[in-house]
Amino acid sequence: MSGSLNITSAIVDPALLDLPWNRPLDTWPDENIAALPKGISRHLVRFVHLSGYVIAIKETSLELARREYEMLRTLQRLDVPCVDPLAVITNRTDEDGEALEAVLITRHLKFSLPYRALYSQTLRPDTATRLVDALAVLLVRLHMIGFFWGDVSLSNTLFRRDAGSFAAYLVDAETGQLYNGLSNGQRENDLEIARVNIAGELLDLAAGGRTDESLDPVEVSDGIVAAYRTLWVELTGSESFAASERWRINERVERLNNLGFDIEELAIKTDDSGMQVRIQPKVVDAGHHSRRLLRLTGLDAQENQARRLLNDLDSYRATTRADLDEEMVAHEWLATVFEPVVRAIPKDLKGRLEPAEMFHQMLEHRWYMSQNEARDVPLAEAIGSYIDTVLRHRRDEATMIDPPTGAFTAPTDVIDEDDWRARV
Repeated sequence: MSGSLNITSAIVDPALLDLPWNRPLDTWPDENIAALPKGISRHLVRFVHLSGYVIAIKETSLELARREYEMLRTLQRLDVPCVDPLAVITNRTDEDGEALEAVLITRHLKFSLPYRALYSQTLRPDTATRLVDALAVLLVRLHMIGFFWGDVSLSNTLFRRDAGSFAAYLVDAETGQLYNGLSNGQRENDLEIARVNIAGELLDLAAGGRTDESLDPVEVSDGIVAAYRTLWVELTGSESFAASERWRINERVERLNNLGFDIEELAIKTDDSGMQVRIQPKVVDAGHHSRRLLRLTGLDAQENQARRLLNDLDSYRATTRADLDEEMVAHEWLATVFEPVVRAIPKDLKGRLEPAEMFHQMLEHRWYMSQNEARDVPLAEAIGSYIDTVLRHRRDEATMIDPPTGAFTAPTDVIDEDDWRARV
């Protein structure tokens, strides 16, 4: 290899040195390339096998690669959903000594998909709305820590299934800036960028006949503004009420918890007469249900998945073990309910979905079976039916082998939530 390769890395993996850094990324041999679906990018991005996992490599300028690497590491420390930055490689040269572009390396987010791969034949309006809602939640979280994205779009986001909804992850932080806080003007600027970009992306799909005829791209893109404003007010807005209505404090906390946010501190003030109480969340953080599930069971799940699993856990406790404390019941539920379901999945199907999402879908399937047959379907029967009628018909979202990845990947056929519901 010509030249003096410079690797700045958050991991210690000697296998990085074995990759063909002396070749432009678009000429790398097929033996290195992992065929995964991806979105549209202004830079060349390819997925590559490395030590049993998959990495995403983006060719870009030296300055942008280093800047984005540091920004992603900062966002990770702030617990923002984003891809995992692994390394920046500079001083690349080809066999003739000609300079090659620097690269940014991130870890591929397992079970995630770009928005173009999240539909089968057409993008349905409700699926598009769920994607936009997930992006609105991500944007609120970013703005609350003072991050101005500058290029909000579906293309710069990856989505993971989250119990019938989607969880959004930031992929491209190239244009982002982190401040001590954002002004209303900065937040509105990001919102307008999001609205315009999403409308353009959905119009592009519509032009290719890849959306439902009833889908209105502009209406869906306007939805991110509405969803964002509702969530922002709920998380940051103050509320006044009579001192006799103190129950509204607990109601506000419960609403925030149901949105997936914890309250670290509440500012509560009364007026001089003591007749009015004013409350305002001081610090809010996402992941209320995820943290509770992790504390009780050790399971690391998306927020909606965690809520669904906790509902099943709470139901199990109420109907069978109400006399035991929460921690003991959680251990018993994990051993007798959750783990047997996961173990029942055939080995060749385990990569289809994350275990938490699989369990959620099985519970949904069991509920539909019970409704259709007017009886309480046993868990074992529901598992067998779910495997045969739903899971075997899904694409493998852990690896998504087809189609091959190049500078641009065409839309792929992926069964979404509506498809499997229709099969039940």
